[in-house]
Amino acid sequence: MGRIVTVTRLRLAELVRQPLTLLLMLVLPPVVVETYGVAVKSFPQLPNLAAAPATVGRMTGTLFAVAFLAGLVGLFQVISARRGDERATIVGFPRWGLLATRLLTVFVVAVAGATVALATLGYNVAIEAPVLAFAFLVVAALIYGLLGVVVGTLVPKELEGSIVLVFLADIDNALSSGLVPIGASTDLPLVGTVGVVDFVPLYHPSELFATAVLDGEVASVHLLPVVGWVLGLLVIAFVAYGRSAGNGWFTPNGGTA
Repeated sequence: MGRIVTVTRLRLAELVRQPLTLLLMLVLPPVVVETYGVAVKSFPQLPNLAAAPATVGRMTGTLFAVAFLAGLVGLFQVISARRGDERATIVGFPRWGLLATRLLTVFVVAVAGATVALATLGYNVAIEAPVLAFAFLVVAALIYGLLGVVVGTLVPKELEGSIVLVFLADIDNALSSGLVPIGASTDLPLVGTVGVVDFVPLYHPSELFATAVLDGEVASVHLLPVVGWVLGLLVIAFVAYGRSAGNGWFTPNGGTA
């Protein structure tokens, strides 16, 4: 555990030494939040919107900014450090520990991004339950951080991986925001009727976040799906990373136990 904490601290120090990363964490969330607010303000008051268009726009921008930032960090954490991980396994660091340090780094970035974005949102929008809203923002960021790790593992090139992540985030944001109503559904065995939006990662965190901001309550019907997304992506991230690393999870030098 001590080594994991030490390596995580080193990864965070590396991020802090990169001016562009700090700029993204401090500037990207406010810019995205206000851009969404101004853009959606011109929308008519649609019946499916839970609040004024400008408020809905700012909430959508807040969620998107935090999630996408964490996704980018997860993506580049995996892509940029593939060789470094190989060297670390040679000196005795298990691969599961290396991935754990990367996920912890994503978590810290998610907390930082959520803090900046929520503060920006709170400047123009009255947040009924700030603690709940912050928690659900972090959860949304973790989902996209894990998604970034998965994409970075399966598409280990910066340009291609970034394009895939941007495409996924844009589609996800459009479907989960409620600005483009999607009422289509399908019937699944043992599950029953499932809406199309249930298949996009940000839908359930978005509903939890919006309810916390506007009503100060927890939309409990969305909690289990969010847990499912986090656990499912966590398993996929570990499996994908393990396969790319030769499945040497628990022993030094990438061997099998």
